[in-house]
Amino acid sequence: MTVYNKIRGILALTGIVLSTTVIIGPFYVLTLIKLILPWHAARVRLSRALVVVAETWMSINNVIIGISSGLRWEVEGLEGLRRDDWYLVTANHQSWADILVLQKVTNRRVPSLKFFLKQELIWVPLLGLAWWGLDFPFMKRYSKEQIARNPELRGKDMETTRRACEKYAHYPVSVMNFFEGTRFTQDKHDQQQSPYRHLLKPKAGGAAFTLSAMGGQLHTLLDVTIVYPPGTDRSLLAFLGGAMDKVQVIVRQRPIPDWANQGDYENDEEYRQRFQSWISDIWAEKDALIQSHLSA
Repeated sequence: MTVYNKIRGILALTGIVLSTTVIIGPFYVLTLIKLILPWHAARVRLSRALVVVAETWMSINNVIIGISSGLRWEVEGLEGLRRDDWYLVTANHQSWADILVLQKVTNRRVPSLKFFLKQELIWVPLLGLAWWGLDFPFMKRYSKEQIARNPELRGKDMETTRRACEKYAHYPVSVMNFFEGTRFTQDKHDQQQSPYRHLLKPKAGGAAFTLSAMGGQLHTLLDVTIVYPPGTDRSLLAFLGGAMDKVQVIVRQRPIPDWANQGDYENDEEYRQRFQSWISDIWAEKDALIQSHLSA
């Protein structure tokens, strides 16, 4: 990445910060009204209005990224996506730029992406309130040690998270979950002894937790594969500053089997093995897909 690319990337980040300062005013006004109003129907309407504000912010950012990066986008598989459906979304994870890529591809094509967040993050200044306003689900997880000390906690984390997701019965959502759990690096790949060439091992437990918490509302997996040019810097500044010439994105819609929504990953060994096998098959296909695009 050249100095020129870094300068372009910094200017793009500055533009995104400026767009955020412009949009944050009306966003927080609506969020505070939602926080104060006690009526459920009014809160649902305000949630939808907040999504519109967030989608507008993403659209502005997409324009900034288009100008600064000069990327050629090669995207396939967007046919048939709907804004009135519920999706579980996953993607291979290589860079902080992945979030911007996903927003570019999905914005106003599917319901706005939601991320499961640890309950403690609601106290993060400004961002915690923004995540709450956008109905990001906050989850509370208990460790095995905590449950061993207090068996009454068993199942409480799922109960708490499921209550947080009840609002999604009133409007469609796309729940985002990076199955790898962390960004790909060669060191992590080697430490895991990953069987995949371009991917880390998927953490099937997180996907199973998400499906269970959503109470059977998710029936389609939106499987997104992101391919950056080989041998290029994959940092956020490189992405924004034009150090890459193109980004390839392949979207596949996969039906989520009914059995996957109905099991107990923690306590049912048969279900756990079946779920892991299902995710592993998807990951093997994704790995082969990445290799085919890199070799083309």
